[in-house]
Amino acid sequence: MDCVVDEDRLKRHDLTDGEWARLEPLLPGHPRQGHRWNDHRLVIDGIFFRTRAGCPWRDLPERFGNWKTVYNRHRRWCGDGTWEKILDQLRAGCDEAAGRAWTVAADATVVRAHQHAAGARHQPPADVDPARLAVAALSAPARFRG
Repeated sequence: MDCVVDEDRLKRHDLTDGEWARLEPLLPGHPRQGHRWNDHRLVIDGIFFRTRAGCPWRDLPERFGNWKTVYNRHRRWCGDGTWEKILDQLRAGCDEAAGRAWTVAADATVVRAHQHAAGARHQPPADVDPARLAVAALSAPARFRG
């Protein structure tokens, strides 16, 4: 039995051309040494797919390229602060009244650990600066109840 899959339906969550045009200048360039990185757009779509689907890295669809490439880029950008820099530049001017303290909050009650999260290592990774792993201080609430 042949299954025909509509390509447009599969790509409905990928970055649009407008989103990519805004995001592309914020991304780091290719490294000076070694080979050029794979397409950032494809890798970011893979990271977004994995975040949305909650699947293990190894289960990424092949259309995003090698899962290890997507994982390594995500890990590198988490460790060196690239994602924070991108977020800071994207949210600039989003809410002028709140200033730099403006941020997006996620309700922690819906965050679940994957079954493979059990038995994680106890030592921090050696290739990530320990200051990057410190717990972030949350800002004060915008208004107090009472």
